[in-house]
Amino acid sequence: MPVLDDLSPWILLFLLGAAFVAGWVDAVVGGGGLVQLPALLTGLPAGTSTGTVLGTNKVASAAGTAISSLTYMRRVRPVLATVVPLVVCAALGSAAGAMIASFIPRPWMSPIVLVALLAVGVHTLRRPVMGLEHSPRHHGAPHVLRTAGIGLGVGVYDGVLGPGTGSFFIILMVALLGYGFLEASVHAKLANLTTNLGALLVFGVQGHVWWLLGAVMALANIAGGYLGARLALRFGSAFVRVVFLVVTGGLSLRLAWDTLQLLI
Repeated sequence: MPVLDDLSPWILLFLLGAAFVAGWVDAVVGGGGLVQLPALLTGLPAGTSTGTVLGTNKVASAAGTAISSLTYMRRVRPVLATVVPLVVCAALGSAAGAMIASFIPRPWMSPIVLVALLAVGVHTLRRPVMGLEHSPRHHGAPHVLRTAGIGLGVGVYDGVLGPGTGSFFIILMVALLGYGFLEASVHAKLANLTTNLGALLVFGVQGHVWWLLGAVMALANIAGGYLGARLALRFGSAFVRVVFLVVTGGLSLRLAWDTLQLLI
């Protein structure tokens, strides 16, 4: 496993900055992988294995998500009937997605996710008040079944591909459950933390984690996550909605570029 001396000070500073921004974005709305993972792919030595890049990314992501989750929970109490089915089914879905990932042609994934993100973005733009108020529409078994479906579906996506997982958790809870963006963010953080820890366990057992770099980046991710969560709690669902639309737009542009590269 390489050591930090293998990286120039400028590359290390670049990775720490990316981890901070990724933690901030993840804490507010999810999608920090759009920043942190490409930074690792760019900054790490050319011979670094894909598993090491992904595993190191998960160290920083899991740490930042854990801190932002705790920050949210100090102000917004999670609903047990939402957390349990969401987290359990997200974990099962993520495991299933990881197992079937090798059977799905990778070139199919970017166009599929791009269409989903565009649909989500247009849906949110056309409903300017959606998610600004917390008005749950379902209770009892209907609520549990819908929440479990969200956890399972997004969990499978996270296992197969990953970027934007937190954003998908949030928008589906807003659209299907009637949650406000802020309340949805709290539950999304807990679900995303579960999928991150599950993936990190697998990468760690396989020996695909650069622990020292991951720990240093985790500190930056934690700082960004703490700041992002505090800002979201201060400015509420309207702020989260704006950031959600910006991140969705950025991820859509990234996926559109990937799709175009495959076509030319």
